[in-house]
Amino acid sequence: MTSLAEPVSLSPTEYRSRAPEFYGFIAWTSTSFLFVVYVLWALLPDEYIIWVGVEWYPNREWSLLVPAWSMIVVLLTYFTYMALTIYGTPAFDDISAVTDSRAQFPPKCVTSSYDQKMCSYAPYAQSEGNTNPQLELYDIPIELVNQVIYSREPYIKKAEEL
Repeated sequence: MTSLAEPVSLSPTEYRSRAPEFYGFIAWTSTSFLFVVYVLWALLPDEYIIWVGVEWYPNREWSLLVPAWSMIVVLLTYFTYMALTIYGTPAFDDISAVTDSRAQFPPKCVTSSYDQKMCSYAPYAQSEGNTNPQLELYDIPIELVNQVIYSREPYIKKAEEL
């Protein structure tokens, strides 16, 4: 059995910092600790908090206001991004909704060997005598797409008229 690609031998790095693992652990433990403190502050009666030694703490209404305001900010952020996306979308009748400056079309009109100017979508047609099946990449013009999709007559008849 032959191998298509040679195996790649990569030597392991000699030194890899474990700092991201420690930072991740510290972030996880501190977040968990702060959440437990937040829940205890929101749910415990005042006597228990004073008994622990905390004499000043924010009003309990903030335990409901902060999450509520956070959810409103998240929803407004989603709404703002959706509105900006809709605002930046071109209209249906705008040409930039169909094509852009990097579109590549083959020449529609070609001068033949008899000095006749022929205009058709011939570069898009598959030729019988073409021995090279790999054609160049082109964008399909929107007129041709509309003609194929929305025409009531068969496409072959339309192609003969061009």
